[in-house]
Amino acid sequence: MRYAKRGPLRFTSHRDFARAFERALRRAGVPIAFSQGFTPHPKISYASAAPTGVGSEAEYLEIGLREPVDPAQLRDAL
Repeated sequence: MRYAKRGPLRFTSHRDFARAFERALRRAGVPIAFSQGFTPHPKISYASAAPTGVGSEAEYLEIGLREPVDPAQLRDAL
């Protein structure tokens, strides 16, 4: 997935954005895959994190899913 950080959102730290995005995935009902082990975490990989306070037009992330999902439906759900 590709997203942009503009305006006031650029002052959000990477960890705060990651937490909010995980919450959005849960609320949208996306069938996200989790890691195995004692404390499972959602399988989300961020390509690179822009520093806090810096805007960006192209931030990338990858989501591991348990089952296939149509990209258009995923975009609409989020």
